[in-house]
Amino acid sequence: MLEQPSFGRRLRQLRTERGLSQAALVGDGMSTGYLSRLESGARQPTERAVTFLAERLGVRLADFVEPKADSLAQALTVATSAETDDAILELAGTLGRGIEGDRALRWQALWLLARTKHKQGERAEELVHLEELVELGDELGLPELRTRACTKLAQCLRSMGDITRAGEAAAAAYRIARDNATSVRDTAGALLALVSVEAEAGRLSDARAHADELCDLTRELSGALPIEAMWTASTVRFRQGDHTAARELLELALERMSGHDGLLLWMRLRLVAASLYLQLTPPATEAARGRLEEVEPVLGLIGTALHCQELTTLQAHLAFQEGRFEEARALHDALQGTKLRLTFRDRIKLAVLDNRLLAHEGRVDEAAENLRALGDRTHQGSNIDLAAEIWRVLAEILSADRLPSPKSAT
Repeated sequence: MLEQPSFGRRLRQLRTERGLSQAALVGDGMSTGYLSRLESGARQPTERAVTFLAERLGVRLADFVEPKADSLAQALTVATSAETDDAILELAGTLGRGIEGDRALRWQALWLLARTKHKQGERAEELVHLEELVELGDELGLPELRTRACTKLAQCLRSMGDITRAGEAAAAAYRIARDNATSVRDTAGALLALVSVEAEAGRLSDARAHADELCDLTRELSGALPIEAMWTASTVRFRQGDHTAARELLELALERMSGHDGLLLWMRLRLVAASLYLQLTPPATEAARGRLEEVEPVLGLIGTALHCQELTTLQAHLAFQEGRFEEARALHDALQGTKLRLTFRDRIKLAVLDNRLLAHEGRVDEAAENLRALGDRTHQGSNIDLAAEIWRVLAEILSADRLPSPKSAT
């Protein structure tokens, strides 16, 4: 069975080895456009196409089968040198075939797989790889690997809404980093995870203390870490009600970003800024709209399905805040028709938006019932901060429903 994308890679390799252009290979028997789609993996090859190409290249049909790595080291070399997500994801097949190798090599393969799944928003698959990484890190006994695996596990669990386990993993990462005097970057990464979990759990005084420690620790560093530290500290201050300090920290992070820090971080920070602006009282809708307009053209260059969903979610929240309720409903419903890759927090906030729209549409009792159930569920999952936000919205909806309409008041 000749499957894509491996067939396309092998076809391109055989053609280039013979010094043939696409036009020279196909002649009059096939269009170059079709050949290009075969080589890119966009089209599955037919039996007739494979036979034709084999004759033109002077090879057997079996030669189109891509050689498989017979060791984990070879598979890692192939995956990392290809520099594509598809190549990295093929490592899962290598590990699944039970190919034996050095435990450190297996750790590296799992790390690459987890990172790729994270980028794609596939959190359940990411979690499986991270749980094995933690076990392997303990076996290998290297503090750096143990810290990094526990940090990523904490971040993944938090994004899935499992705050209790996330807190345990983040605390373990910070303890290992501190007790073994690991690098500043490893300790800072553990602190980032710990602060985020503490804030979600409503332990804001602990989160504030650790956020301040994080900012002090990263003050002299370059790159993304000090910027992430500032936006994390900004989030904590916002949840403490200090909106002025939160906005100042976030604006400082935006100001200090340079082109060397990466376009992905540039985009993520603007999405975070837009989210914060929309949560202010009153919402800073103009500032939020400006940040979202900055992000939109960049999505076509580096954005993933997850980033697109995050942007659409924020656009829906913005539309609601600006009174464009039909547009907010359309954006919300469009997201429901896709495979959601959003974090647990963003999914809950999207559900809250749905119920605010229901209330606006006159279905107040239904919205209130939904919000009560949602609040109970998030509270039971130790998402205390998020639960408090749901209760606030519920109170707002019920209070508005009790107010007399302008007509009855006259």
